[in-house]
Amino acid sequence: MNSAGLSRVVVSEEGDRLYTFEYAALVTQTSTVLIERFATLGLISPINSMLRSRDIARISQILRLRRDLGLNLVGAAMVLDMAEEIAQLRAQLQAYQSRSS
Repeated sequence: MNSAGLSRVVVSEEGDRLYTFEYAALVTQTSTVLIERFATLGLISPINSMLRSRDIARISQILRLRRDLGLNLVGAAMVLDMAEEIAQLRAQLQAYQSRSS
């Protein structure tokens, strides 16, 4: 792995910094093969083989759920998706309750 590939800064059209699979593997202490598997399974959404910081955070969370709870990759991703949906519903409910008061 060369350091030039790790230090190269790429920005998406939306203004998000993008990172290589190699960088994601380094910071999550896993392999690029596993990062590629996450992408193949649709657990992360690369942009032209580059990842947003939220994808890297999601990889870390999935790996933690695998390690701590013994969930498989898809199961861990489902837990994260449900937690995100619950947070969104709570925010919507809170906004609704504030308007009603």
